[in-house]
Amino acid sequence: MRTTDHRTTDGTTTDTDVIVIGAGPTGLLLAGDLAAAGLRVTLVERRPAGRSNLTRAFGVHARTLELLDTRGLADALEATGTPLTRMRLFGHLSLDLRRLPSRFDHLLITPQYEVERLLEQRAADSGVSFRHDTTLHALHQDAHSVTAELTGPDGTPLTLRARHLVGTDGHRSTVRTALGLPFPGTSVIRSIVLADVRLAHEPAESLTVNGSGDTFAFIAPFGDGWYRVMGWDRTRQVPDSEPVDLDEVRALARRALGTDHGMHDARWISRFHSDERQVPAYRVGRVFLAGDAAHVHSPAGGQGMNTGLQDAANLSWKLIAVHRGDAPDPEALLDSYQAERHPVGAMVLRTSGALVRLAMAHTPATRALRALAAATLNTLRPASAKALGMISGLGITYAPTPGAGRSSGRRAPDVPLREGRLHTLLRAGEFVLIAPEGATPTLPCLAPTTATRVVRATWTDPARRTTTLVRPDGYVLWSSR
Repeated sequence: MRTTDHRTTDGTTTDTDVIVIGAGPTGLLLAGDLAAAGLRVTLVERRPAGRSNLTRAFGVHARTLELLDTRGLADALEATGTPLTRMRLFGHLSLDLRRLPSRFDHLLITPQYEVERLLEQRAADSGVSFRHDTTLHALHQDAHSVTAELTGPDGTPLTLRARHLVGTDGHRSTVRTALGLPFPGTSVIRSIVLADVRLAHEPAESLTVNGSGDTFAFIAPFGDGWYRVMGWDRTRQVPDSEPVDLDEVRALARRALGTDHGMHDARWISRFHSDERQVPAYRVGRVFLAGDAAHVHSPAGGQGMNTGLQDAANLSWKLIAVHRGDAPDPEALLDSYQAERHPVGAMVLRTSGALVRLAMAHTPATRALRALAAATLNTLRPASAKALGMISGLGITYAPTPGAGRSSGRRAPDVPLREGRLHTLLRAGEFVLIAPEGATPTLPCLAPTTATRVVRATWTDPARRTTTLVRPDGYVLWSSR
């Protein structure tokens, strides 16, 4: 079985422009971006159609909310959850999120399936072709295209050919395996128990986290009367296959939190382990990896889904520029995805790993280190600001483009402009060129776009004389006086 062929300008016949394997949040955002820009996108998902009420992630950080705002989705997502203005990490350490330099000065507590719901609707509205109940079992690539060998819902073989393929298919990624890439790392926490339950007594805080001695527990609301409970006991390290029941979850919560909040009616209970792993290459020829297919880490800090969504936002505009023929050096632009996002994945592994090790500290030396870290972050504003920037994603920067000014590679704040907020203008999916009133600047030669695809805007402050070119993902490409 093969879909209708399309011939590209180089003579290569393809069925679609980009194949995305995996319809989690990362794949949905990426596919929606590409389709909204006019690319033909096929999204392959092994699960059947329909959203699950089970979820992994619960926190949406400020930088991710900004990216969703540039797609017109943030306000709708905010309505599904609860804003958390203070984030407690361990012991007496908490970070005041109201200090974040963003419209979204909080952590939004909402289940992952709410994020998926909005992204899936956007992808469908943009024209993404969904293939559910479909699995990848092999891929091949040459100088011009990628061929995916798939199996459809009725077992029928299916072959799809595209110019590029992106694996967003999770930590057991079939795409990564097909590429023959290693996934080096270790298991950082073993025997974590998880349950979705109802509570007789509602917790006082939107997000309840605490550790006590050898135990740790976490409670987050779904928003519909159900709660996710996660716990860990240093003294009970058993294989994932070991049975777990609600009594074990209750006991963990009582030890770590002082109460089990009257847990009852568990609809799902599981035991799992948490790894720290990162693939060495995010790009192999015409194939890319993003999200958990590229990196996995401990749940501390709630950065997993957020990092994957930011991967997708970084990659999508680069693929769009290459497919449109706007990139003067297509290979260099696509290589920049690895150059920019691999260090971010490594940073998230380091910070989340450090947080979980400090939270689980049990020796006098590590407890002293934890107390020192808490005292430093609670009293020194520069240190806490840096920690806030890393966890929220607002502090992530990329290497500046040579000759592009000091702001190059930095996040562009959502400033008011004569034509509207910057985030509103970025909803066009194009570069935004901001100039002083009366100026008619030309695009720098390093811009991977054309003048007809740039949204032009004007500073509201007449004293501001800089000209700035903002990338579609909200980072400064170039700035000059």
